Amino acid sequence: MTTARPPMVQNSGQVMGAGHEPANLGDILERVLDRGIVIAGDIRVSLLDIELLTLKLRLVIASVDTARQIGIDWWEHDPWLSSRARPPVEPGPRDPEQVEAERRPRVAARAERAAREDWDEYDR
Repeated sequence: MTTARPPMVQNSGQVMGAGHEPANLGDILERVLDRGIVIAGDIRVSLLDIELLTLKLRLVIASVDTARQIGIDWWEHDPWLSSRARPPVEPGPRDPEQVEAERRPRVAARAERAAREDWDEYDR
């Protein structure tokens, strides 16, 4: 009695069992984004048992929906990434005539003060 071997599939020089079809990049990316992946590492630089520098690296790769499910939503509160988190925009450039009209009383008051101080020096 002979036992039947499972059919074999050949793909770009690799022989694989029929139950293990190779996954393409799209499938792998979809799986990673759906489940998420975390890569963590620490880099420490020491000299004579004195720690000079420590870098703690944490990389999370996930879809936006998966990130929200695990409680990561920092991009929603970052003013550079979300318009909802941005402070109100200040008004743009004003009319030059209005700026000049607001400036004139201040300049006149300074000139008057300076003139008074100059006369005060001559009186002494």
